Amino acid sequence: MSSESDTLALLRARSAGDESVLDALFSRMYAELREIARRRLESFRPGDTLNTTALVNEAYLKLVDQGRAEPQDRTHFLSLASRAMRFILVDHARNRSAAKRGGGARPVSLDDIQLAGDERADDLLQLDDALNALAEADERLAQVVELRFFGGLSHEEIALATGRSVPTVKRDWTRARAWLLRTMNESP
Repeated sequence: MSSESDTLALLRARSAGDESVLDALFSRMYAELREIARRRLESFRPGDTLNTTALVNEAYLKLVDQGRAEPQDRTHFLSLASRAMRFILVDHARNRSAAKRGGGARPVSLDDIQLAGDERADDLLQLDDALNALAEADERLAQVVELRFFGGLSHEEIALATGRSVPTVKRDWTRARAWLLRTMNESP
């Protein structure tokens, strides 16, 4: 049985109510989740309290705690993990910048955000606020940003996860980046 079909079998068992399957699924996907987390955290300073392993483990705990996570396929599982990582990174950034509230806000672009230490925590919080506003305006565009930026999924993987064509996903990504850039540059 192939790795993909093993993963699908685990997902089907999870849908049938087998709670232990999430552990097996997480074990199967661990290396891929670590790579996603590593890419997100590669700009953090050494010694930071949030490392790749911590991020992956926190994401797993969020998925298990929710209890209602019902991934349909590998890409859907990665999108759920991406969302969990987003919330963890944003919470971490909030904690890091809590002492720095106030002035000095500056416009940034989505391409400039590299999830680094204290100096980038404010950028991540600004992105999260803009992404929440985008979700209110257009949930589909927000979903593409979340999958691409936080989950590290390719256009092809996003298309597969969402049932859209690759050109549509690319257009959505372009539109979402423009919307976020405008919103983030307008915010004080």
